[in-house]
Amino acid sequence: MTTRYDAIVIGGGHNGLVAACYLARAGRSVIVLERSHIIGGAAVTEEIHPGYRVSVASYSMSLMRPEIIETLELVRHGFAVYPKKPSYFMPFPDGEHLLLDASDPARTHREIARIAPRDVAGYVAWDAFWDRCCDIIEPTLLHPPISHAELAQRFIDAGCADDYRRLMLLSMRDLLGEFFESERIKAIMAPQSIISTLASPATPGTPYVNLVHAIGRAIHGRRGVWGYVRGGMGMVTQSLAGAAHELGVTIRTNAAVAQVLVDDGQATGVILADGTTIRGRTVLSNADPKRTFLGLCPESALPAAFRERIARNYRTDGTVFKLNLALSELPRYLAAPPGVAPEQIASATVDIAPSLDYLERAWNDFRSGVPSRQPFVEIFSQSPTDPSLAPPGGHVMSCFCQYFPYAVAGRSWDDGLREEVADHIVATVSEYAPNLAGAIVARQMLAPVDLERRFGLTGGNIFHGEITPDQSFDLRPVSGAADYRTPLPGLYLCGSGAHPGGGVTGIPGHNCAMAVLADDAR
Repeated sequence: MTTRYDAIVIGGGHNGLVAACYLARAGRSVIVLERSHIIGGAAVTEEIHPGYRVSVASYSMSLMRPEIIETLELVRHGFAVYPKKPSYFMPFPDGEHLLLDASDPARTHREIARIAPRDVAGYVAWDAFWDRCCDIIEPTLLHPPISHAELAQRFIDAGCADDYRRLMLLSMRDLLGEFFESERIKAIMAPQSIISTLASPATPGTPYVNLVHAIGRAIHGRRGVWGYVRGGMGMVTQSLAGAAHELGVTIRTNAAVAQVLVDDGQATGVILADGTTIRGRTVLSNADPKRTFLGLCPESALPAAFRERIARNYRTDGTVFKLNLALSELPRYLAAPPGVAPEQIASATVDIAPSLDYLERAWNDFRSGVPSRQPFVEIFSQSPTDPSLAPPGGHVMSCFCQYFPYAVAGRSWDDGLREEVADHIVATVSEYAPNLAGAIVARQMLAPVDLERRFGLTGGNIFHGEITPDQSFDLRPVSGAADYRTPLPGLYLCGSGAHPGGGVTGIPGHNCAMAVLADDAR
């Protein structure tokens, strides 16, 4: 087998596969090395109980760039997406609810008017604000990161200087206060601003986190629409692997990389955990920045000041506990409107986050070093719209939960804490859907330490590091390694730790491949 390639890609997650495909399309010989027994990284579909399959880590689709989907012909390789309809359901403890549909603005306006008539105009202005911000930022995504100064100038040139203030400097709580009066309308608009973020809605910079979740076009080119990949998120990486194989990419599983090989100050290959050496002209790491620079690179290969900035300044603490459930029946929410079936409610994103203060209390627990006593829970159930994921009559349900520390004072996740937290999450959701506990057939629990152990996500951070403004654009991961090139010549960063950050986008992989090809041309 060939042991010398034009490019070596460390990690077979979606960004690594995207980078491999673009390099192979340009005629380069490429090998992808994945430490797990299956390709996919955090975008995998797995059976957790006979007949029940779930998207284990990443769980929903919007952010994959349509240009990548089209260029790599992913649909031909099995990639199929569809929108969630309705979009969001939020139950409240007193039995009230909000049920929104992103594809039907009139229906959404009527629903808001039912709760807060004066906030309909605010919602129209809210949508327009996000459209303006996305219009300014979206054209920059498939290019090297611009500076924060250039970003601000783009807003100024578009006549939207005040939008820059709102997006980058305000907290989500303050931003919501500029548009809405009703605390319940604010509550349903807030959660996407704190996803896997060391922040509460009152933390400055959280509106930018919301924008990251609003800018996708993977669902038939419609911006901001979220949905599912048929067959689960594993089909994202399976379709990419199919495209890669067709392009001649070599993919190896059970091939953990132990170290980047350095000769004369240049990355020249990798050494596997089993001692095998594979050489290449360039090395692309799909691992997160801390694992790449502090774990895989020899200490002497990088400037000491750079290593210190990554170690001390780059934030990778996680907040997420993922609970995947096999169910004998869907939750039946007490707050569901009359005549709306459980299948319809479950088809939406269901958020347990009834107020901004609720989220603040959850965050304050986390800051004290303990699991949130009233956790934020975001619920996805794909099986009502994709029966292939569960046996007849059965369903799967994914709970994305915050805030849960990587390290809990006086406890270990392995001494029963994992099970205690899972029980508490089930009890929290059962306050809104009392049948849930009795419907559980099996469960899969992933604490922050599990996300790190299984997927190599340092600290359990699903985005390879915070995606707040101070770790975005030319500051991602840190100044000096923000354009996919690194201080070690020949080593590139192609994962979510590079611009524009986390989520299943494919953008870092695409942009990194373009940087490699540009350097080759020079």
